[in-house]
Amino acid sequence: MCGILGLLLHDPAVDAAPEICEGLSLLQHRGQDAAGVITCGPKGRFFQCKANGMVRDIFDATSMARLIGGMGVGHVRYPTAGSFNNAEAQPFYVNSPYGICFAHNGNLINTSSLMQFMDHEAHRHINTASDSELLLNIFAYNLQQTGKFRINEEDIFTAIGGMMKQIVGAYACVAMLAGFGIIAFRDPNGIRPVGMAVRKTGSGGMDYIISSESVVADASGFTNWEDVKPGEAVIITRNGISRRQIAAPATFAPDMFEFVYFARPDSVLDGISVYRSRMAMGDALAAKVAEVLKEANVKVDVVIPVPDTSRVAALNLAQKLNLPYREGFIKNRYVGRTFIMPGQQMRKKNVRRKLNAMALEFADKNVLLVDDSIVRGTTSKEIVQMAKDVGAKKVIVASCAPPIRFPNVYGIDMPSRKELVAHERDFDEIASAIGADLAIFQTLPDLVKSVRQLNPSISNFECSVFTGEYITGGVTEIYLQHIEGLRSDNMRVKSLDAGLGALEGKANGGTINGTATDRDHEVSTGASTPVKADDTVGLHNTFHTH
Repeated sequence: MCGILGLLLHDPAVDAAPEICEGLSLLQHRGQDAAGVITCGPKGRFFQCKANGMVRDIFDATSMARLIGGMGVGHVRYPTAGSFNNAEAQPFYVNSPYGICFAHNGNLINTSSLMQFMDHEAHRHINTASDSELLLNIFAYNLQQTGKFRINEEDIFTAIGGMMKQIVGAYACVAMLAGFGIIAFRDPNGIRPVGMAVRKTGSGGMDYIISSESVVADASGFTNWEDVKPGEAVIITRNGISRRQIAAPATFAPDMFEFVYFARPDSVLDGISVYRSRMAMGDALAAKVAEVLKEANVKVDVVIPVPDTSRVAALNLAQKLNLPYREGFIKNRYVGRTFIMPGQQMRKKNVRRKLNAMALEFADKNVLLVDDSIVRGTTSKEIVQMAKDVGAKKVIVASCAPPIRFPNVYGIDMPSRKELVAHERDFDEIASAIGADLAIFQTLPDLVKSVRQLNPSISNFECSVFTGEYITGGVTEIYLQHIEGLRSDNMRVKSLDAGLGALEGKANGGTINGTATDRDHEVSTGASTPVKADDTVGLHNTFHTH
């Protein structure tokens, strides 16, 4: 899962970078592995800064001062296929044709055939294992087919339309063409979210923003948020907005896990308040909990949420069941999400660093822990044990989502099937695996109803992690085995230990492809739009001429 952002300011003399970085910090929950920004300044020159790490650590006053220009794109990332190589930090860039920067959230499932196309027909070199770089090069190749010295909006729509016929999977993308404008488009099923908003300037002009979530627009004073429609492309220049439905009609199916876990509660995705959807999940789960507890003849003394995403649902559940709601876990906000950490041992260790159980709320009580979902079970097992260590008599775990039995192939780093605690286990076996006295799960119909009731026009959701039914088709057993191999913890740890990747440069002076670097330099790209590099903030250059 990643977060994407594009910004075009009416006044080209005002630098967009500070606002982009602020927006990326609001999307930090969508990716904590790497972050990057590329801006477009005078004469179509690109300036970039990207590296592994958190937004606050990568961008300081010095680096932002070097990100010149009134439009730009940004990205926060965590990888979904086994590579933490900092050469894969986004946005990506190609110099030909015209100079294009690109940021992507999602995952393609036909990369093998696309790579063959790149080699045999397009003759474009892909330098990383990232399907985002692959997407960028397909877009660039399609644009290049115009053969024009200067392209127009019609050419861009045509290029995106051709690309949507070639690629299969989930993608929400933002691109920037040097000296032209910013572009957004979304896959025909609308699996990954992206939208846009506007802001009137003091001079009567308009600023434009594109973002994965509406919270970024709200915080920056933008209004009139609109979701990019499935299969739609949007071109924004300082002359205004052009929109066009590009792809053939397909089943609109936003990813349910956005509402369960990933999106911020203060965001609105596809007309659905994430906060309200989680309230509804709590109401629906309450009925299921009451039913199961009655059958098991178990009485609960207190409801405690697993921070943070389950709080809203847990509070509603407690109110429905007339049970006390307590904050039993205190969270250390300086530890990242354990879900996306490499290695099982590291995840276990960080659960204890991340949460501390207050004995006062657990001792001699039957506790109902409410969580948004249970993936590997690593966190759940540690939390259950923490509750018992401080004196809980019984620990019942209730999940706002159904059992997750299948991997996600559309951009969420769900592990291999054998690592999913619910895979090929019934409820009792899941409870035993995580050490709970009882495990209760929301039903899929209730989950879908909880979210859909806020926007009845959406009839389908992408629920493959629960059902194993993939909305795009084309997901074979061979493909799943391939993905599981890439995602295995051994591969991930190995990639962390592998050192520098191809064409990377070290921070504060280092080498790029064997050549010594200075603290400040420009990277030659073989085009008239050089990229300003700033090694002092850990820039890693992956650009190459095609």
